[in-house]
Amino acid sequence: MNKNISQVGAQLAGIWKQLGINQRISVVMATVLVVLGLGGLAYWSSRMDYSLLYGKLDDGEAAKVIAALDDEKVPYKIGAGGSSILVPADKVYQVRMQMAGKGIPQGEGVGFEIFDKANFGISDFVQRANYTRAVQGELARTISQLDEVESARVMIVMPENRLLSDSLRKPTASVFVRVKGNAQLPPSAVNSIRFLVANSVEGLQANNVSVVDNQGNVLSENQDNDSVAGLSGNQLSARRNFEQYLSKKAQGMLETVLGPGQAVVRVSADINWDTITRTEEKYDPDGQVARSTTINDEDSISSTASTGGIAGMTAGTVDANGATNAPPAAPLNSTTTKKKVTSNSYEINKSTSNILQAAGGIKRLSAAVFVAQQFQGKGADRKAVPRTPEEMQKLHRIVQSALGIQDNGDPTQITLEEMPFNDQFASDVTQQFDQQEKRQYWTELGLKLVYPALALGIVFMFWRALKRVKVDDIPVGVPLGNGNGNGQYGKGGGPGSGMVTVEVLNQLIRENPANMSQAVRSWMNRGNKPNN
Repeated sequence: MNKNISQVGAQLAGIWKQLGINQRISVVMATVLVVLGLGGLAYWSSRMDYSLLYGKLDDGEAAKVIAALDDEKVPYKIGAGGSSILVPADKVYQVRMQMAGKGIPQGEGVGFEIFDKANFGISDFVQRANYTRAVQGELARTISQLDEVESARVMIVMPENRLLSDSLRKPTASVFVRVKGNAQLPPSAVNSIRFLVANSVEGLQANNVSVVDNQGNVLSENQDNDSVAGLSGNQLSARRNFEQYLSKKAQGMLETVLGPGQAVVRVSADINWDTITRTEEKYDPDGQVARSTTINDEDSISSTASTGGIAGMTAGTVDANGATNAPPAAPLNSTTTKKKVTSNSYEINKSTSNILQAAGGIKRLSAAVFVAQQFQGKGADRKAVPRTPEEMQKLHRIVQSALGIQDNGDPTQITLEEMPFNDQFASDVTQQFDQQEKRQYWTELGLKLVYPALALGIVFMFWRALKRVKVDDIPVGVPLGNGNGNGQYGKGGGPGSGMVTVEVLNQLIRENPANMSQAVRSWMNRGNKPNN
């Protein structure tokens, strides 16, 4: 085995000595490229792929995560100025579950986990302070979940508990938000933050919550709804939203017909903000209505008796015969009286109505509409083509129906004009975007082709260097001498003997007939000396 290796090494050394300078350079370059390629392949195959574990961490939370990773012996990398931590891609979810089991990261501030450990013997003041800290931390974490907010901090001021309550002392809150990309936080997000904080603290009103961003802009205005400023602000906001709604409604219909960006609609609304409560009572003298009827029917009978008897005889006396003297029966006088009384009560017909007219009624609507002028042709042949009156009338009716404006003959309600739009800026921007896109495309294509082109160049140089070398200078690969057909030298032969046996020659012809024919031709030419 060692002998064969030595023979191969000797053959390679002999081949190297017979190579020209161009061949040697080409072989060295090819060897270096192969070694570098194999080394790069081995590096990239053994390189560990890292993925993001947590991002946008503050220094305290990042330190806790790194300490936990060191305890678990998990490799990691720190990026983005220490605010992000990367771990191997195949361990991301496993490590996140392990961190969640340890309560890491907790986010900014302290939440209700402050009460996880029982603390006995603390004062009521400390307990209330811890509760306020917990509410602030939970609110800050919740606000940070908004898409526009990067981080947030909440400060709550609660009035002290006293025996005598003061109605003027109310809780207040302040919210500091750091907006992503230094953009402006939309009003809808500001209102959401204010109502979120107000509904999380007992007795806190949304008007008592102030919101400030990282650029120092006050995003909220503390105005009571009952104040003049508050009412004016609400009315202006309601009017603006109503006008924007109608404008988008009409403009959307026009752009569907004319095309995107071919129409502009602005609506002005005159809204009645008066609140009127009216009570009306109407009487109709001709419409009498019987309210009640009372009938009294009385029958009365009275009787009177007349007195009389024998003159000179007292009633109850006894006469001579012993009989009692009784007075005679008196005659009866009877009187019968009938009485019927009917009382009727009438009322005049009356109607009562209570009318409540709420604020928000529309007094008048007007709209200004611009449609883009039509053009035909391109370049120098481009010319404007005005629309026909029938087309303008159709567009007028579309706007009128979309806004719900009654046709009362007022021409100032809807102003529809056809004018050429200045689209030069949009054309320039579009052209710049197209140029950037083309430049980026060609750059990426060039980067994709540069490496194959470099490889082809190296192959071409190597092929050209080999082409310059004569065929007869390339060794056959088997040393000449007295051989026995198995690559061994004979007794009288050696590397320097210059004699070739028939067996060795036959073996060389079978292995590489083309090179052998060229070598024989070269050897024959070397034997013939040139004629002077």
